[in-house]
Amino acid sequence: MDRRTLLKQLALAAPAITLSKYTHAADSFLNGTYEPMAPGPFRPTWESLSAYQTPEWFRNAKFGLWAHWGPQCQAEAGDWYARGMYQEGSGKYKYQLEKYGHPSKFGFKDVIHSWKAEQWDPESLVALYKKAGARYFVALANHHDNFDLYKSRYQKNWNSTRIGPKKDLIAGWEKAARRHGLRFGVSVHASHAWSWFEPAQRADKSGPMAGIPYDGRLTKADGKGLWWEGLDPQELYAQNHPLSENSFNDNMIHRQWNWGNGVAVPSKEYCEKFYNRTIELINAYDPDLVYFDDTALPLWPVSDAGLRIAAHMYNRSIKKKGRLEAVINGKILDAQQRKCMVWDIERGQSNEIEPLPWQTDTCIGNWHYERSLYEQKRYKSARTIIHTLADVVSKNGNLLLSVPVRGNGTIDELERAVVEEIGEWMALNGEGIYDTRPWKVFGEGPAMEAAAPLSAQGFNEGKGKPFTAGDIRFTAKDHTIYAIVMGWPEDGKVRIKSLKRGSAHLNGSLSKVELLGATGGLAFQQREEALLVELGGNKPKLDYAFTLKIS
Repeated sequence: MDRRTLLKQLALAAPAITLSKYTHAADSFLNGTYEPMAPGPFRPTWESLSAYQTPEWFRNAKFGLWAHWGPQCQAEAGDWYARGMYQEGSGKYKYQLEKYGHPSKFGFKDVIHSWKAEQWDPESLVALYKKAGARYFVALANHHDNFDLYKSRYQKNWNSTRIGPKKDLIAGWEKAARRHGLRFGVSVHASHAWSWFEPAQRADKSGPMAGIPYDGRLTKADGKGLWWEGLDPQELYAQNHPLSENSFNDNMIHRQWNWGNGVAVPSKEYCEKFYNRTIELINAYDPDLVYFDDTALPLWPVSDAGLRIAAHMYNRSIKKKGRLEAVINGKILDAQQRKCMVWDIERGQSNEIEPLPWQTDTCIGNWHYERSLYEQKRYKSARTIIHTLADVVSKNGNLLLSVPVRGNGTIDELERAVVEEIGEWMALNGEGIYDTRPWKVFGEGPAMEAAAPLSAQGFNEGKGKPFTAGDIRFTAKDHTIYAIVMGWPEDGKVRIKSLKRGSAHLNGSLSKVELLGATGGLAFQQREEALLVELGGNKPKLDYAFTLKIS
């Protein structure tokens, strides 16, 4: 293909892009360093992407499980280890000194080298998640640590087929998910490595190693005679640039997450490399869902790379499947952006029925495996997760739940017990979850009166009043209402004010009330103050939530 022909194709695919960007894209592609954007109705603009419609498979799925697993799990010291190990005096820095050594001698690149994933069995884990009731499975493709967990020709040296496990982890997860009939997704976090890894440029300010730089500025030439000889650490760390403003304030990263407030602006080369890596990931593994851990889309507004990725994924889905089946998750979205993708709320829930489908993502522990949570038995309970699921689904949302995976590729027995209990509950109550839509109100009860507001990308989880037997969440399907009651009442009677006689929410009379998992109907009365349901002797084993099917 000649340059002129390619320029014409790019113009048809993305007419909103300037001529200079077409020229750059054409030259990059002809030099073998560019992944072309799929042509189609979507262009890389917010206005064009706002024509997006969430596919029915996602709206019906309601529940997904996530393996947020990568080399940072090897230390078993919790989330953001690859950043914290370079923050002098922090808990992770102290842990690094004790377990591996000083970060000038043993940096994160060396943690990756020590990670082998020797007991990883994606088939058995995905089978467990399918039994737990998940309808989609998401695997970490890369984190802020910038290490790709798949075969990548753009991150060709720093990926899991070359270093660490020496396996294509995304290929393994994808194969297992397809075999078990689950929709497959990937999570992509690497756009932030540019600023997130800045502590790796530091040195100790005190002590015997004061002034000795950490390994964040090492170059290819520094590897002579070492295990990483011939590799360039800057392809991983991306720290050959000046620091952001107030970089030594470790909390500044949160204020600069949207690429503002004095952040060091990433180079064009960095942005295009991220674009190429992500397009390659989408093309090679055909994910149904891509979760971006970004404000809006990756690198927005300093680059249009995220917009191009979104347009590519949507256009590619239409061409490959005949209709738009793709889902993209993004955080902290404005009103227009929520039309362009599925809004994700991290560790939190909306307090109302959202007009568009959305998702809560949370974890039973820390995002990366933390041994101390296991030892202290501090995982979220199945009860907490089921209550969250019912609340989220009642408000037009899905729940994506992470189960932390150890560095060796396994989950521990406490995690497994939680997952199995979720599956036991879903086997009885899934009818009131899957394929449902919100009812006219999402619920009732005392927890609604103490709901905590969202903060930033979410983070209102656990800040409200705990659910009790007085709290009810509603879903609907066809002519059926499902009332999920968050605990067994002491007197064996459920009172539902929203279904009282003459309720404005009802168009007709009620004919039958059943308890999912039990046989026969239940005695009920529609009174002036509430629908009164007699539960009888049908108390289920997992009585912290049960579902009434109301016809």
